[in-house]
Amino acid sequence: MSDFDVIIVGGGIAGASLGAEVAARRRTLIIEAEDQCGYHTTGRSAAFWLAHYGGPEVMPLTLASHPFLVEGWPSGERSWLHTRGAVTIARKYLELRETLAANSREAPLTEMKRAELDQRIPGLREGWDHGVWDPSCADIDVGGLHQACLAHFRREGGKILCSAPLTSASRSGDHWTIEAGSEKITANIIVNASGAWADEVAGRCGAQPLGIKPYRRTITQLRIGRTGLRDLPLINDALERFYFKGEGDNRVWVSPHDETASDPCDAAAEEIDIATAIDRFQSVVDWPVEVVERSWAGLRSFAPDRLPVFGFDSTPGFFWCAGQGGFGIQTSPAAAKLCATLLLGEDPRDSLPRVNPAAFSPQRSDLRPK
Repeated sequence: MSDFDVIIVGGGIAGASLGAEVAARRRTLIIEAEDQCGYHTTGRSAAFWLAHYGGPEVMPLTLASHPFLVEGWPSGERSWLHTRGAVTIARKYLELRETLAANSREAPLTEMKRAELDQRIPGLREGWDHGVWDPSCADIDVGGLHQACLAHFRREGGKILCSAPLTSASRSGDHWTIEAGSEKITANIIVNASGAWADEVAGRCGAQPLGIKPYRRTITQLRIGRTGLRDLPLINDALERFYFKGEGDNRVWVSPHDETASDPCDAAAEEIDIATAIDRFQSVVDWPVEVVERSWAGLRSFAPDRLPVFGFDSTPGFFWCAGQGGFGIQTSPAAAKLCATLLLGEDPRDSLPRVNPAAFSPQRSDLRPK
C-alpha cells in the first residue's frame, strides 16, 4: 500500500458503489475497519425500493436509481429488484394524509377500501379499514448488489484493505498521509463513506463534524402458523409504528419502526424492541407466531436535516458521502454517479438531469451544528 488518488473510508454500499464508479479513472483504495466490507448497516438491511421513501428531496435520487437497479448496475449481471408492492394501512382515513400527499405521476398511489385490503392482507384484524397501494415497491438483493459493486471495483483496478480503521490523517500540500491499521498511505482525496462513524472520521481528518447521528433500527424474523406469505406486500403503518413483509412461505420480517439514538457501534436488537415489534404485528393480523427465529439491528445515520451529504468539504481534499439514512441502498446507483461527477470535477446534470446537487452539499445552509 502506498500512493493513491482517492481513499474511500468505508466499504458499505456507499463506499463500494462510489468505488465502482471511480476506480477506472482514479487509483482508488477502500479502507474498511472490519474484517469484511458491509458488516454494519449494509449487511443488516431489509432493503426495499420505495419511490416515495425519504421525502421529495430524496425521490429524484430514488427514481434515477431505478433503471440502474433493474439493469443490474454496475456490471449488468441481473436485475437487483423483485417486485413486491406495498400497502400503507390506517385505522383512520386522516392518518393517510401524508402518504397520499406524496402521490405523483412518476409513482402513482391508489386508495384502498377494506375489501381490497382483505384481498392483499388475509387475516387483517378489524379496525384497519383504510389503505394506500403502491405498486412500485420492490425487494432489493442487497448482498448481490453490494458484492457486484466490490467485484466491479476490483476489476477496474481498485484495492480493498480490511481490518484497517482510519486512526489518523494529516494533510501537507495537496496530499493526505493516512494511518489505517498497520499501513501508512498517501492520497490526494479522502472520501468519508463511513456511515455511523462519519463525524468521527471527519474529526480525525481535521474537518468539522456535521452532526450526523446514528439511530438503531430493529428487525425480527418470525415463523408463522400460516403459509403463502412469500409474495405478501410490504405492509406499512401510516403512523410509522411498524412494517412487515413476507420472507419465505411461512416467515415474516417485522420492524417496530424504532429510531433510537445510538453511539456508533456493533448494533444489536434489544428485547424491548423485539417485544414491541411482535405486539404491533399481532395487533394487525391474526396470524399465530410460532417462534422468534432471529433478530438484529442496524444503524441508520442522518444529518440534522435528514438529507444525505455529498460533496467536498471546506477542508481541502475531504469529500463527504454520508448521512444516507434508511434510503442509502435504494439510491446507491444515482448517489454513486452524483458523487463520482462531483469528485472528478464533472457536471452531474449531464447524467442526472433531475437531481439537484446543491440539496445534498455539505455547504448547504443550516447544516453544520451551531
